[in-house]
Amino acid sequence: MRRCHYSGREPVPVQTEVKQAMPGKLKVGVLVSGGGTNLQAIMDHAADGRLDAEVAVVISNVETAYALERARQAGVNAVFLDHRAYPDRAAFDRVVVEKLREHEIGLVALAGYMRIFTDVFTDAFAGRIMNIHPSLIPAFCGKGMHGLHVHQAVLDYGAKVTGCTVHFVTREVDAGPIILQRAAPVLDDDTAEILSERVLEQEHEAYSDAIQLFAEARLRIEGRRVRVLPPREPH
Repeated sequence: MRRCHYSGREPVPVQTEVKQAMPGKLKVGVLVSGGGTNLQAIMDHAADGRLDAEVAVVISNVETAYALERARQAGVNAVFLDHRAYPDRAAFDRVVVEKLREHEIGLVALAGYMRIFTDVFTDAFAGRIMNIHPSLIPAFCGKGMHGLHVHQAVLDYGAKVTGCTVHFVTREVDAGPIILQRAAPVLDDDTAEILSERVLEQEHEAYSDAIQLFAEARLRIEGRRVRVLPPREPH
């Protein structure tokens, strides 16, 4: 669920250099609940060599999510896990964690995953979970701020610029350190649908950029800030 809340606590240890959990090509697990256009962009960029990563598994809590079909068409493992079959959120999160570990996932990417995690999940993949939100956090986020609701709120407020945010996921919902942001203009004749498409174009680029930085071990978390390290010199 794309919601924002910040309690003032440091979400992660100071000066933590984020590293891959496994050697070789980064294995990404993508969690989705809907159509999966960001998933498609990630898979496309991995296929054309832009990403030093591969999508190893796609998991959805919605059986009819088109994202699962996108995964199947790309030859990627597609897994449906029904959260309603488990007694509580923690029990469900344990199953998701187990499934990701089966595929040796080094990075978890949320792409429209409409679930709020428990500590079971965030502790298991601390520093290795990314999310993308369709606004420039901390603007236009919070309860009910997802999908077209975000873009309508931008229009109603009269903002001239919006965009998207890729951030690390921590115990505090949507309060993790920001990795990168991309801006998009708001035009006078925009509707929420039109604005959504313009922002989505930025999302598709930003998410892959953030994943590639992670794959290159070029992200360092310093409190609430993420430093992007320079490229490493070849040996």
